[in-house]
Amino acid sequence: MYYKHLLTKFMLPKNYKTFILSLSLTTGIAACHAAPQQTAAADTGKGAPVETIKPNSDYKSAFPGQTRITGVKTKMAVTATVINSELKQPWALCVLPDGRFLITQKGGTMRILKADGQADKTIANLPAVLAQGQGGLLDVNIDPDFKTNRMLFWDYAEVTPEGNILAVAKGKLSADETQVENIEVIYRAKPAYRGALQYGSRILFDKQGNLFVSTGERSGGDIRMKAQDLSAAIGKVLHLTKDGKAVPGGPFANTPNALPEIYAYGFRNPEGMAWNPATGELWEDEFGPRGGDEINIIRPGNNYGWPVVTYGIEYSGEKVGDGIQQKEGVTQPIYYWDPVISPCGITFYTGDMIPEWKGNLFVAALSGSHIARLVIKDNKVVGEERLFKDKRERWRSLATGKDGALYGVTDNGKMYRIAKQ
Repeated sequence: MYYKHLLTKFMLPKNYKTFILSLSLTTGIAACHAAPQQTAAADTGKGAPVETIKPNSDYKSAFPGQTRITGVKTKMAVTATVINSELKQPWALCVLPDGRFLITQKGGTMRILKADGQADKTIANLPAVLAQGQGGLLDVNIDPDFKTNRMLFWDYAEVTPEGNILAVAKGKLSADETQVENIEVIYRAKPAYRGALQYGSRILFDKQGNLFVSTGERSGGDIRMKAQDLSAAIGKVLHLTKDGKAVPGGPFANTPNALPEIYAYGFRNPEGMAWNPATGELWEDEFGPRGGDEINIIRPGNNYGWPVVTYGIEYSGEKVGDGIQQKEGVTQPIYYWDPVISPCGITFYTGDMIPEWKGNLFVAALSGSHIARLVIKDNKVVGEERLFKDKRERWRSLATGKDGALYGVTDNGKMYRIAKQ
């Protein structure tokens, strides 16, 4: 294509600090790779599914539209602008009440950025983390009463004598915002394991101020069946008080030998959770192996299948277990991908800046190197769009800012502001 030829040959003048090349998403072309902004404008029509690569298996979906839904295009022209490029492996992105951002970095520090993305404070006195594999300092969230109590809750990979474990901690952000005071580990997702993969996790608060925490099943073939074990805290969505105790009245509170804090089970590596503002329900995403990335609606007591039921196959190409995709008593994902996009942080867009995005679910894709926009209707995905794929970024976490823009951080240390042009 002529535009591709231009992008290949174009050289930026040395005296240009900023250069923006805006092209329609309908052509599949976006900004020059060297430019700090990309514009994405799109037409009004619907098209074929955005995924064109052959799936890894011939598995059949449980219902129409469960995968490879019709592609859609954003009508409004939007730009993705780098507002910070000095982060160190950011993992979580949390919006503070005053519009600033609290960000975790896998190595063990937190950063506070101003609303415009510029550096503000660094928080470095946190407990030691195991920054190996998929471990490190992971999610962070602020107490619903943060304005008055300044409490932070976060989770991280911790080394114990028995192995590595996901720990959940809390503490008070100091007045000068450079340290966390009175740090306390409130929960450890047992059992520990020697591997350094698939911890999960995300932390959300419910309307009562209790925590939902997602945990990974730690990947190993010798431990992943614990995702189906109600006496183990891995491969689960947990419901905890601020002190790390089970919220009373949970679905397994009266089940013999079950952990009362388990809210739902059967997860592989759930690295995204978000509240659907339209329904008040908890949504989650997780990694499959080769195929089988999922979007789920989390309901109390439900079994989400892993590793007994999955649309993925082993990395070796073999079936996972008996190769089952549907089974009585197992909740189906409302959407899945094959091949994978490696879905990480998710958020429902709640801003007013881009009206057509209102209520859409946005998914940070790692291996997919894009942001997936999912149009939702009646708890089903009815359209999918892939945004900013040419940026070649591994998107890690997303959030709607106080200004109505969408914000995202990537593994290579950038923070983007995504807004109307």
